[in-house]
Amino acid sequence: MDMGIANRVACVAGASKGLGRAVALGLAAEGCHLALCARSGAALQALAAEIAAAHGVKVLTRAVDLSQAGAGQAFCRQAARELGRLDILVNNAGGPPAGGFADFSEDDWLKAVRLTLLSAQEMARGALPAMLAQGWGRIVNLTSVSVKQPLNGLILSNSIRAAVIGWAKTLADEVGKNGITVNNICQGWILTERVEELLAHRSQTQGITREQALEQAVAGIPLGRIGRPQEMADLAVFLASERASYITGASYLIDGGLYRGLM
Repeated sequence: MDMGIANRVACVAGASKGLGRAVALGLAAEGCHLALCARSGAALQALAAEIAAAHGVKVLTRAVDLSQAGAGQAFCRQAARELGRLDILVNNAGGPPAGGFADFSEDDWLKAVRLTLLSAQEMARGALPAMLAQGWGRIVNLTSVSVKQPLNGLILSNSIRAAVIGWAKTLADEVGKNGITVNNICQGWILTERVEELLAHRSQTQGITREQALEQAVAGIPLGRIGRPQEMADLAVFLASERASYITGASYLIDGGLYRGLM
């Protein structure tokens, strides 16, 4: 299927590894020019060279700490200015630390809000002027299955990612008339560095091995396996494409059947 986004410009956050990297590769394969940010500049440069060699698209990179106020907004504005337009925004700031209520101070909560919720809003503030001017845009937020079914030991993520969904749904209502869609991906267990961190946390808190922690996670997945980053990236590319022009304000699970609810 032709996604209809060749020569569009996509900004992908957290692109140096994991889900962000997979999305960047998927968009490049569709012919999108890219603006990539993450905290690791060296890893971004290596990815940019790989993408440019394989797909011949333009790639702008910048080391950005999305926990810093205004950083994401400034990067999106830079991307629109240097690449001439900005059509697609993929928000992906990683997740806050694992732990329970007693493990975190008020300052920890504020840091998690800034990283998980406010960074997405700031990126959107930076991207929307270009999208509004051209009457076309796609915003895709990578969240978690925890917005549908809270996960044990992830109280920060369970709470704040749900706020992202509320913000995105409201924003979708506001910008839909301008040809801009806003959607969310609620991924489950996808084998990335973040999941390895969660497995290590389970291993440490429960006194089990990493393999046993993985078995616990997989036991709750009807498909009987953990997901691959490329599988999630395929959904992100579709939602960012012309083919998804009548989908907005929606949240899509990609979790192997982990979530047990009906809706």
